[in-house]
Order: sequence, then C-alpha cells, then structure tokens
Amino acid sequence: MKAISYARYGGPEVLEYGEVREPRVGPDSVLVRVRAAAVNPVDWKCREGYLDAVLEPVFPVVPGWDVSGVVVRPGAAVTEFRAGDEVIGYVREDFLSRGTLAEYVAAPVRTLARKPRNLSFEEAAGLPLVGLTAYQVLYKALAVKRGETVLVHAAAGGVGSIAVQLGRYLGARVIGTASERNHDFVRGLGGEPVAYGEGLAERVRGLAPEGVDAVFDTVGGDALRTSANLLAPEGRLASITDDDVVEYGGRYCFVRPDAEDLLRLSELAEQGVVSVHVSETFPLERAADAYRRNEEGRTRGKIVVTVAGDDGPPG
Repeated sequence: MKAISYARYGGPEVLEYGEVREPRVGPDSVLVRVRAAAVNPVDWKCREGYLDAVLEPVFPVVPGWDVSGVVVRPGAAVTEFRAGDEVIGYVREDFLSRGTLAEYVAAPVRTLARKPRNLSFEEAAGLPLVGLTAYQVLYKALAVKRGETVLVHAAAGGVGSIAVQLGRYLGARVIGTASERNHDFVRGLGGEPVAYGEGLAERVRGLAPEGVDAVFDTVGGDALRTSANLLAPEGRLASITDDDVVEYGGRYCFVRPDAEDLLRLSELAEQGVVSVHVSETFPLERAADAYRRNEEGRTRGKIVVTVAGDDGPPG
C-alpha cells in the first residue's frame, strides 16, 4: 500500500512517500481504509525523537494518530464494527510504527468510534486527538462546572478551539488567548479573546478581576507561570505541554485513546455542539508539506491529509 514513512529521526526531509507493507489485522483490531488523517504537533515531535524515552520506534515508522475512514475488515474478536462502517480514531499504540498516513491502518477497537454523520471525512479526521484532549482535560482533570470562568490558551488552535466549544457547552465562561487575527474566530466559538504577550495578566484580570476558576494550558513556559498567578482561590490548573505544572499544584495531562469518550465527542458533533475547522488540506503524497505548515505553529483549527482511492481491501 502507499504510505508516508520515515526510517530515521529527523525533519520533514526524512518523510518518504511510497510502498510499505500492508498492515496485519489482529483479533481486537479492524482494517480501516483511510479517507483522511489530521496532522498534529506530537507527530513531528515523535519524528524528531523527542518522545523516544516513552515511545519506541519500529522503523520504518508511518506517522499519524488521527484518522477517519471506512472499515474494510474486522478482526476475529471484533463485534463493535462491521465492514462498511464509517469510523474515526485516535490510533495511538505504545510504540511508533503503524500510523494513519497510509491507505490502510490496522486500528485497535479501543481507539475507534463511529464517525459523526454530519461531518465530512476531512472534518472528522481533525476531531479525535484534539477532541479527546479537550474533553479529558475539561471534564476530568479540571472538572469544569456551570458558571465557572475558564482560561484556554491558544484558543484558535486545534485543541483550544474544541476546548472553547466544550467549555461553553458545560456552561462556563471561556476566555481564550489568541493572536489578534484570530479574535473574531474565537468569538465565533463562544469565547472572549485576549491577546498574547506582554500585559496578558492585566488583560485577563480586566475580564476576571477575582481570578479564573480553571486554566487549560496548551503552551507552557511563560504562559504557564502567568496562568498560575491568575487562579482564583481553589482554582485548578492543567497543562498538556509542560510538566512543570505540578510545581504550581496543577496536573500534567497526556491524552489517551478512549472509545467511550470518542463516541461522546461524535455525539456532540452530531448535536452541533462541536465543530472542526479545517484550515487546509494536502494529498497524501504532500504530507511533508502539511507537517512543514503545522510546524510553523500558526494554524487555525486543523491541517488534514486526504487519501484517495476506493474502500476495498488492500492489494
């Protein structure tokens, strides 16, 4: 099958488009014909070796964890899905090898849910990783409640844009940091935008003089330190990028595949609670360009790779 892969750590130049071995389907997995796969910062961080201590690579590595597609063949023990079902998945395993930037992926059932019927394959591919991250942080780590004020960093990005929508659905007031050019976008999601940079603390205090009840940090560094000082008494802090958050009494969160959470996100998408903004799409053979764009760090919503072809079995 055709796929993007890399045989060593490095920049986008190590990505190659070509033939790789077709995936084997275990008893608890399904073979998915990939229709679209979103790119995420964690993908290129893995490719450059930053996660080598926790995710062993089995070269050649096919990158990508987000997917939307069609079930071709369920494994012997699978009862949840049948051939022809449209699915989404956060297909992460405890090693790097069998990613989603390919014509087919063998996806464990625990990583999948049915695709939202009202989203295109491109939109649906952008939901799993960012949606699960936002959901697990807001609902579980921060336990946001109605009437609270939440500060979301990088509110126009993939995770941040979903977090703003989920926060509003939970009944919270959401303040979101974003560049000036993205303020209208954040307002459209239901958030109150504030600019990055010097004076951030004063701007947030101007909106929430008594402090915020919860902070969702997606940036780390100075933003994390500033955020810790913006908390109201009993306020909560969580970060997905900087484990120094524990020094401020907060929680470091690493998203995990969860079929139940993913199904809930699919339902919320169908209800119109959550939408996915796709800023740009690239064909599979140009995935390296998609990652270059993602690494610029100024993406509004998601960048998605599309995969052409029919929904039949490989070969």
